[in-house]
Amino acid sequence: MEYYEKIRALREDNDLSQEELSKIFNISQQTLSQYETNRRSLPIEMLIKYVEFFNVSADYILGIDKKKKSKNNITFYNTNIRKIEIK
Repeated sequence: MEYYEKIRALREDNDLSQEELSKIFNISQQTLSQYETNRRSLPIEMLIKYVEFFNVSADYILGIDKKKKSKNNITFYNTNIRKIEIK
């Protein structure tokens, strides 16, 4: 399943219409439709919104991982020495 099919399935599995989700994400329904039909690429900012709203991993949406949620809690430090936690 491609990423655009997964974002549509996430919306449908949560009983949301395109209109409802587009209002939540503050985008037009037409733009959301274009993401779900692969007529417009999903920007990283929207990927983040999907990850946070549906509580799934980006790896799942991108097809890297088959599991929706990561079971590993990883803590690492970026180059700015700021603690970042990934759940």
